[in-house]
Amino acid sequence: MKNHVQPGVNVTLTASPYAVDSGEGVLAGQLFGIACGDAENGAEVTIQTEGVFDIAKESADVFTLGAPVYFDTATKTARSHTVTDSNSAGESEAQIGVAVEAAGAGASTVRVKLCTPVALA
Repeated sequence: MKNHVQPGVNVTLTASPYAVDSGEGVLAGQLFGIACGDAENGAEVTIQTEGVFDIAKESADVFTLGAPVYFDTATKTARSHTVTDSNSAGESEAQIGVAVEAAGAGASTVRVKLCTPVALA
């Protein structure tokens, strides 16, 4: 196909509205992925949009196998529930995948199978 650009597993975009470290989540509208390298705010970063990743989570959150996983851009962490009151400052959140292992309170990460984000109203 003459119009095929790339498989789309890795996508390069601008890190905004925050700088990112390699391995951190990046949510840009409906596009979520894990940063493949460090990038300052406004610089280009390549993200991986498919796969299973250990993502930092809020220590109090609990995930069961198959539970939806949300991403909070204010804290750059996976959440087990939406945090609508954090959105007043312009942060956003979306369902980014499902937990492929249980993660209890006190755990620092949750193992997530990425999916196409679902925007929250």
